[in-house]
Amino acid sequence: MNANARRRTVLTAGAAGAAALVTGCGSSGDESGGGDASGTASDTASPGTSPDASPGGEELAATGDIPVGGGTIFKEQKVVVTQPEEGEFKAFSAVCTHAQCLVSTVSDGTINCPCHGSTFSITDAAVEAGPATRPLPAEQITVEGGAIRLG
Repeated sequence: MNANARRRTVLTAGAAGAAALVTGCGSSGDESGGGDASGTASDTASPGTSPDASPGGEELAATGDIPVGGGTIFKEQKVVVTQPEEGEFKAFSAVCTHAQCLVSTVSDGTINCPCHGSTFSITDAAVEAGPATRPLPAEQITVEGGAIRLG
């Protein structure tokens, strides 16, 4: 077998492998864009909360454990729960969008990353100071009967 024939065989096999990979990673046939509309919160819910969700999620804390104007980081779950105003609870990913470090503190109205100094608002997780350029993603929580549950 000459070099051109070998090259053609390798290229053909590579193209077939790439086609199989693309097919395997393709659409599941859901033409709605792949989103699950069942997770949508009601119009009266704050972003990051889901009052209509079933109370079956993991309990993170009691509402009294989250300081007003501050928050608590749950390292194992990689979630930070904040209480910007009395009775208003929000949840965000605790993984910094800059370098994927775990945020370490919540103070003075911000969620703080120790790696490069990024800070995020406790209200909506918007970037207050970089180098991060994207906010922390919201997480779904349920607040019911004095308990804060994930999901």
